[in-house]
Amino acid sequence: MKEGISRRTFGKLAGLATFGALGSGSELAAQDQESRPVAPLKLGEEIVLEDAQLHVSFDSLSGALVRMERKSGTWVIERRPELGASFRLFVPLSKQRDNFIYGTKQKAVSVQKIAPNKVRMQWENLLSEHGGVMPIGFTGTVTLENGKLTFNAELENNSDCFVEAVDYPYFGDFSPPSKDSVVEAHHMWVGALSTDSIYPRFDNAKGYWGVRWPTRTIESNQSQYCLLQAIQPGTAAQPGTATEQGIYVAIEDPEIRYLMEFTFEQHPGVVDWVYDDVPKEDEISGWPVHLDFRTCHFVFAHPHSKVQFAPIVMQPYDGDWHAGLDVYKQWRETWFKKPRIAPWAEDVHSWLQLRVDGAEQDYSVPYRDLVTYATECAENGVTAIQVVGWNKGGQDGGDPSLDTDPGLGTWQEMHDAVAQSQAKGVHMILFGKPIFADMSTDYYKKELYKYEAVDPYGNKYESGGYAYTTPTQLAGINQRRRAIMDVCSPAYRDIATHEFEKILALGAHGWLFDEVMQHNGVLYNFAQGHGYTAPGYLFNADIPLVKQFRAAADKVNADFLFAGEGPGDWLMRYYYLGYYRIGTATRHALRYLDSKAPLMAAVRGFNAREEVNLCLLYRYIISYEPFNFKGHVTDFPLTLDYGKKVDALRRKYRKFLWDAEFRDTLDGTASANGPFKYSVFIAEDKKRAVVVMNLEPARPITVNVVVPGVTNFVVATPEEQDAQPNSGTLTVPARSAAVFMEA
Repeated sequence: MKEGISRRTFGKLAGLATFGALGSGSELAAQDQESRPVAPLKLGEEIVLEDAQLHVSFDSLSGALVRMERKSGTWVIERRPELGASFRLFVPLSKQRDNFIYGTKQKAVSVQKIAPNKVRMQWENLLSEHGGVMPIGFTGTVTLENGKLTFNAELENNSDCFVEAVDYPYFGDFSPPSKDSVVEAHHMWVGALSTDSIYPRFDNAKGYWGVRWPTRTIESNQSQYCLLQAIQPGTAAQPGTATEQGIYVAIEDPEIRYLMEFTFEQHPGVVDWVYDDVPKEDEISGWPVHLDFRTCHFVFAHPHSKVQFAPIVMQPYDGDWHAGLDVYKQWRETWFKKPRIAPWAEDVHSWLQLRVDGAEQDYSVPYRDLVTYATECAENGVTAIQVVGWNKGGQDGGDPSLDTDPGLGTWQEMHDAVAQSQAKGVHMILFGKPIFADMSTDYYKKELYKYEAVDPYGNKYESGGYAYTTPTQLAGINQRRRAIMDVCSPAYRDIATHEFEKILALGAHGWLFDEVMQHNGVLYNFAQGHGYTAPGYLFNADIPLVKQFRAAADKVNADFLFAGEGPGDWLMRYYYLGYYRIGTATRHALRYLDSKAPLMAAVRGFNAREEVNLCLLYRYIISYEPFNFKGHVTDFPLTLDYGKKVDALRRKYRKFLWDAEFRDTLDGTASANGPFKYSVFIAEDKKRAVVVMNLEPARPITVNVVVPGVTNFVVATPEEQDAQPNSGTLTVPARSAAVFMEA
């Protein structure tokens, strides 16, 4: 008997684990057909890859990954060989979509070590659950090099069916380092690090009651990487000595060819759904307790086609999430090329966001009045205005049209207002949203409907639209619904480019692509006749779309600024200036990855010192947004005055606060007798600075800063900008900040 599986449990597994017989008749019918098949009872030899960091074993009969151990971190990741897995294919049949091919039900044609650090596994003529043997071949190649495990794969689909999704690699028993560990899954979404609990608590996030086991997924259109972060608590003898290690898992595909999901399934379930506790034992009620972890590739392989998969890499690391991001940063440097960006956008500066017309035609700021706002901005050191609702249809209306609106004035008035504003040193940035179509417009009804994204059943995808301002809209009665446009279509990309060129004709210095980080949840278009072989992955087509935009802009102004709301990291090669809304709990993953990217954050309050301090702490451009971007920059003088002080401080000490490497909470520490936040910067001359903000609303706190090897600092604050000598201790007033700089 294998250790960790009882005779009762092993008996249950036995009915699910033979090679050819299952899936073909009465034996399977007698079993619970939704139970995930497990590895063969009779395991073959172990084919081993090993280096100083990892030991990885594959079963010679099935090709299943049966063991994985991190030697340096004492983490047995895949613990029980009998729960090992290899792959899973989803191959819908014409009359039964629920048809899977499980790797553990196949006998591998070959499992061999083709190099000292490389194993190749091949499977052919695969047995499916409901379609019999299918002429499909699958090859996996695993390489271990300096602690980095790389999974490559190829699918050869000689069947008459689509292979919609492939799970590979597949861990059938992904285990925590110990029973008292905490394991979390981190990923980046809109510039920040998000967290899901994996162990000891696991709550269901997908499928509502449709899934059999609690399930969570992380989509690659949000993040190309997932950090599996393990925290080992201190002992009773040494409390507070927790250690951290993790496993970096990523898809290496900067062109975003298809969707991939990091998928977690907790088997057979949790102890109680009130607390979502994972059973601590190896079995419960006779069922094995184990976590399935796999990466699911939505390749939609056509009949009689071959597909090369994007590589999946796994690499262990020591430390917290910063160490995991260091792995991603190293790979990012191999493909990320910073785009050309206007010098003014890289300097210390601030913006005003201004809505000139809402969704219900309030026409609050005629084009000719934009110059008044620009004059106020110029007088107060604000260098750019993002103009929202300027196009026909108002805020989030009329998309993707970028025509001017007669209700706001003439095209010439808008053109002249842009020119006059920019002559004052205030750059005009026009808002656009080319991935949606307002379904209430004639433009959509007569033309754009031809290019909308369609689901597998021929139904159009659509968004409910937004509800703004008026009672009828706020009640959700008359918002303008939006079709999701198929940006995979070359013809639609040409339409969107033609609309974009209208911004260029107005002479603006840039544009901001709102909602560039999403397609309202739509991933693929399945409509035929759009100029390519469907289905098309919309996130992949974002790249040729922006390349067309960039080519059009370069003909007019090579310094034309491309900005976007929370662009995915792969799009930052084009939309380098990103717009975000942040808070005290935000973990600034993107800032850690790119210290000097021009990231911008909303500042909305009427005495928004905390919002401004966060911009100082994390090197964000200030976007002033009084009245939810419907006011003058002078409408909130307290916020404006403090923001001007912070920007002046950044200009004076830009060596530390603007041109330096952002290290978050690494390379220095801070402590205080009250709530606070801090961050560390390293200047080009290797001198360090620590920025501390006091989160107390009404009282000062005493802050102590420690930087290894540094005993003498100078300190400056927004209110007292002349730096004074300091030993590392300072009383910081309520709602203020201080900068400790290495002397």
